[in-house]
Order: sequence, then C-alpha cells, then structure tokens
Amino acid sequence: MTTVFHNPRCSKSRAAVELLDSREMQFEIVKYLETPPSEKELAKILAMLGIAPEQLVRKGEKVFKELNLDDQKLTDKDWMALLVAHPKLMERPIVVHKGKAAIGRPLENIVELLKN
Repeated sequence: MTTVFHNPRCSKSRAAVELLDSREMQFEIVKYLETPPSEKELAKILAMLGIAPEQLVRKGEKVFKELNLDDQKLTDKDWMALLVAHPKLMERPIVVHKGKAAIGRPLENIVELLKN
C-alpha cells in the first residue's frame, strides 16, 4: 500500500495526492498534523528516505524559530522527539511506496519513486 503523509493546506502535498489520483493508484492518506507518526514509525520513514532526522526539519517554520532551534546542537534522538511533538516541522509531503519513501519537493521525487 502506498501512503501519503499529507497536509491539506500545503500545495505540494495536494499536488502529490493529485498525482497519485491521476495514476489511479490506491493509497492511504495520513494527515500527519492530526495523527503524527510515532518515533518508531518516523525512524522507519527516515530509514526509507535515507536521511538523518534533522534533514526532515522545515527550518523556516514559525515553531522552529519559536523554539530557538537555530542555535542548538541536537542529537538525532532530540530531533526525532521534536518532530513527533511538533509534526508541523516535518517536510511534506512524504510518500511511502514499496518499502521506499520520497519527499515530494519537488514533485518529480515522487514520480521517480513510483517508477520502482
């Protein structure tokens, strides 16, 4: 099953859903702001993406600035806890397909993922 970690307010996230719809794919939508992934689920997603937790962080988000994260040296575990506590910090959309994942910025990342 293909899964989209989706924020309906995000144009890139809506575009990812439209892409999957246009290909008539069956997929599950996870509105991650309402139902954030657990640390265990997030660890699996990061492993499929092949990135460190900090690389999934949207550093331009208001909450990033409010938490003064610019000047902090955090461990992977710290970043994971922050992403679970503040899912708005997660890059979006994330599409999981056949044991791999891609961040849909740009949308071509998802197109490449679906080729496999």
